[in-house]
Amino acid sequence: MLDNINNWYIVAQVLGVITIGFEFASYQIKDKTKYFLVTGIGSFFWMAMFVSIGFATGMSTQLSLILAATYSTIRNLVFFRIFSKNTPESKEAGLIFLLAMIVVGVGAGVVTVLNAPTEVRWLHIIGLITALGFVIGQYLPGVHYVRITVIFYAFIVLLTQTPLNILYGDFRWNIMGILIEVAKISSVIVFYIRYSSEPQRPQLQFAKP
Repeated sequence: MLDNINNWYIVAQVLGVITIGFEFASYQIKDKTKYFLVTGIGSFFWMAMFVSIGFATGMSTQLSLILAATYSTIRNLVFFRIFSKNTPESKEAGLIFLLAMIVVGVGAGVVTVLNAPTEVRWLHIIGLITALGFVIGQYLPGVHYVRITVIFYAFIVLLTQTPLNILYGDFRWNIMGILIEVAKISSVIVFYIRYSSEPQRPQLQFAKP
C-alpha cells in the first residue's frame, strides 16, 4: 500500500514538472491563440497532478483543486478554439463563454471564502478578485493584460501557501504548486526582459477591447 502511495506521489511530481514547463513557455508566447493552446495543455497536466496526489493521499483532499484545474483546462481550450476561429460569431460566443466562466468562478470562489477560516477569509476574498481579474485579462486583446493579472493572481496563490494561512488550519502546503506559481511570475519577468529593448510593436501594445 505504501509503495503504491509513493508511486502516485512520484507521478504527481513528474506531472508537476511538466506543468511548470508548459506554464513558463505559455507566457513567452505573444500570439494569444498559441498561448491558450500551450497553457491549456499545461492546465491538463496540472489537473492530472492533483488527481495523482488524490490517489496517494485520498481523493477528497484534492477534490477542490481537481475541480479548479478542470475549470482552467476547459476555459483555456475553449478560448483557444474561439481565438482560432476569430470571427464575429466566435467573438460573441467567446464573450458569452467568458461571462459563464465568471459566474462559475464567482460561485466556486464564494463557497471557498465561506469555508475558509475566519482569520484568513480576507486572503481568499482577494484571491477570488485576482482570479476573476486573471480570467478577464486572458480574454482581453493584447499581451499585457493576461501577464499583469497573472502576476497578482500567482502572488495571492503563493500567500495561501504561507504559515499565515496554514496556522489557522487551512493547510495547503504543496511545494510543486508553489513552484508552478513561481514559474508563472518568472516567465512574465523574463518576457519583459526579452522584449524591453525591442521597438514598440502593435502586438506589444494595450489593444482596445
